[in-house]
Amino acid sequence: MLKWILLALAVGAEVFATLCLKYSDGFTKPWPVAGLATGFLTALYLESLVIRMGVPVAITYAIWAGAGIALVAITSRVLFADPLNLAMLTGMALIAAGVCVVSVASHAQAAV
Repeated sequence: MLKWILLALAVGAEVFATLCLKYSDGFTKPWPVAGLATGFLTALYLESLVIRMGVPVAITYAIWAGAGIALVAITSRVLFADPLNLAMLTGMALIAAGVCVVSVASHAQAAV
């Protein structure tokens, strides 16, 4: 259970860091730049712990990236009024489906 909590925290750190990009105004504001550096380093460290705990790299990264994309899109819609339309939501659904395929394929390969 701990590995999934750490992965969720890694996703949260990555979302935080990505949102700091907007606030950094092209890396001209030091506090948001510090936030994005800290967020990305934290996310990658937590992701490395999840991989060390036995979750395959492909699964870890697929979940981290897919969840991050969806959460950044939704959060940036709320915070910055960024567009979020049906085509974008469909794309996120396809990413989620891709994560599922990678997971199933990874488990099937491990069973062989």
